Amino acid sequence: MTQDRPDCIVKLSCKKTIQTVKNPMKDSHTLSASLEDYIEAIYHIISAKGVARGKDICSRLKVSGASVTEALRALSKKGLINYAPYEVITMTDEGRIVAEDVIRRHNALKKFFIEVLAVDSATAEIGACRFEHTAPAEIIEQMVNFSKFLDICPRGGKELIQGFADFCARGKTRVSCDECVSQCLENIPARSS
Repeated sequence: MTQDRPDCIVKLSCKKTIQTVKNPMKDSHTLSASLEDYIEAIYHIISAKGVARGKDICSRLKVSGASVTEALRALSKKGLINYAPYEVITMTDEGRIVAEDVIRRHNALKKFFIEVLAVDSATAEIGACRFEHTAPAEIIEQMVNFSKFLDICPRGGKELIQGFADFCARGKTRVSCDECVSQCLENIPARSS
C-alpha cells in the first residue's frame, strides 16, 4: 500500500475475502482538501440544476468569487471540469468519478460516526468533512466492513451499538456483561445436530 502512488491497486482484506479497489484519482488528479470541497460542491449543484455557475459555488461554499475562479481554473487544468470565464460549468467523466469518490468517503465516514460511534448527526457531518480529505481509502473501506460486520455478528448489531451509546452517555451499560452474553446466546439459532 503505497501512499506515493495513488494510481496503484490497493488490496484490502477482511478475513478470507479480498477486494481490489482501484483508486480513481490518478497522480494528475490528486486534489487538496479545498479542491475536493469544490469538486464535491460542483457535483451537488450540477445534480440539482444540470450545470453550475460561479455564483452557485460562492453561495454553497461561502467563499469569494476570486477563490472560486482560482479553484475552477485548477480543476479545469486537471481535466475534471469544463470551465471558461462567464460560462456554465460542467463536469468531465473523470471529474464525476473523483467527485463521487469524495462523496462516497464522506457518506461512509458520516454513517460510521453516527451508527457505530453514536455521534450526533451535526458532529458527524463536521467530522466527515474533515476526515474525508485525509483518511486513507483503506481505513474508510475497513470502517465500512466493520459496520457491515456489526450488522451480522450475533455479538454485535444494533444492541451492541446501543450499548456503546449508553456507555458514552452514562458511563455504564444498560445491562451487565453476563446479561448481554445470555441475550446473545438466546438469539443464536440452535445448531442442528
